Amino acid sequence: MLMPKKTKYRKQMKGRMRGNETRGTEISFGSFAMKSMGTCWITSRQIEAARRAMTHFIKRGGKIWIRIFPDKPITQKGAEVPMGSGKGAVDHYAAVVKPGRILFEMDGVAMDMAKEAMRRAAHKLPIKTKFIIKD
Repeated sequence: MLMPKKTKYRKQMKGRMRGNETRGTEISFGSFAMKSMGTCWITSRQIEAARRAMTHFIKRGGKIWIRIFPDKPITQKGAEVPMGSGKGAVDHYAAVVKPGRILFEMDGVAMDMAKEAMRRAAHKLPIKTKFIIKD
């Protein structure tokens, strides 16, 4: 699964996910892409599940680019731990996604095949997405 090799600060604050994405909104590598329509945290497990669904459908043909990276540490306290006593340990990592962000790109396959592969991958994600084609 995707996660940073090392981080400068181990724990982060939650932050707010207001506004639209300004970077990573155009197709850069492939011909087809999956674009986000809302805001959420996408975990590294969800990214991996979507990637596997696409790769399985296109039978390892073509090329897939993952345009998001889970670099936000999400902490979790242990079970039955009382209130207080500080913040929990890092449990997993997530990518902060805003509307307009390109999540995945694909090339080297037919359009209908790419559309179906991305539709299957979209079922693994907690966000509404849109299939787009490079102009």
